[in-house]
Amino acid sequence: MPRIRRPYRAQIARPKVLVPQTESAAPIEAPTAEEVVVEVLSDLWSVTVFDNDTNTYEEVMTVLMIATGCSGEEAHIEAWEIDHYGSCLVHRDTEDDCRKAADIIAKIGIRVEVSKEA
Repeated sequence: MPRIRRPYRAQIARPKVLVPQTESAAPIEAPTAEEVVVEVLSDLWSVTVFDNDTNTYEEVMTVLMIATGCSGEEAHIEAWEIDHYGSCLVHRDTEDDCRKAADIIAKIGIRVEVSKEA
């Protein structure tokens, strides 16, 4: 059996970031990983869907895939959680994207809640 050769860490090409420099421009400092994580997490919103006795699994799964762009498998899992636990957090994103997803989901008569992550 032939042996698969993997490149050494030093041989792996790394992308180079080019920042235009002008005479008067000071060097740009990149944010730390902690600053990026805090900024992303501080602007996170979520969409929670609640169970009802009206909609079928297929309807819920279809609307979840359309609204959130999730796979059929993920939509099935979320529909199951909605049915068995009474609710499920189905999407996390910016406020605008969460409100758009919630509007789409609510069109089939499901109660939806958009809230800011703590």
